[in-house]
Amino acid sequence: MTVHDHPQRHTGFRFPSLRRAGTAPAAGETTATATATRAYMFAGLRILTGFVFLWAFLDKTFGLGYATGSGKSWIDGGSPTKGFLGGVAAGPMESTFHDWAGAAWADWLFMLGLLGIGLALVSGIALRLAAVAGTAMMALMWIAEWPPAKHLSDGSASMSTNPFADYHLIYAIVLIALAVAGAGATWGLGKAWARLPLVSRNRWLL
Repeated sequence: MTVHDHPQRHTGFRFPSLRRAGTAPAAGETTATATATRAYMFAGLRILTGFVFLWAFLDKTFGLGYATGSGKSWIDGGSPTKGFLGGVAAGPMESTFHDWAGAAWADWLFMLGLLGIGLALVSGIALRLAAVAGTAMMALMWIAEWPPAKHLSDGSASMSTNPFADYHLIYAIVLIALAVAGAGATWGLGKAWARLPLVSRNRWLL
């Protein structure tokens, strides 16, 4: 087989360049692009995470037919905590969670937490408070499910997929990262919130 050389043909796969030949991106341009991309990624993560909390509040409040069926919602007299906390079957706080299950104060704290965290994340304000409240909520839910347990209190298998790292831990880390990154400034009201006199005097409200 004869192999012909084609000097004008380039071998291999190349992405098309949007810049003119012979020009290289300036260091400042590359840094600005990376910074903007990072800001957009954090903003998107913030909004999606906020929707997770906000949707949980809406579904449990109005019984939208997903996790909470029609007629079992909070406004219909159902308890947002009774099923979850009453079903705790492992961990050091099992009996405590059973005592809390269905209590009015527990229902209100849980639902206000979901609403507050969800609104804060979606709007991009008070991310530090949302991170603290959300981390506390995720920690309690982690303890309630107690992933380290191989067996439940009745001796059956817990079906835990990981003894430590589960979605509660991931959500907590995401909340903290969003607050540290100041993710409310992009696609959110973070900048306007930070300029308020009360917030400027109390930076923990950011």
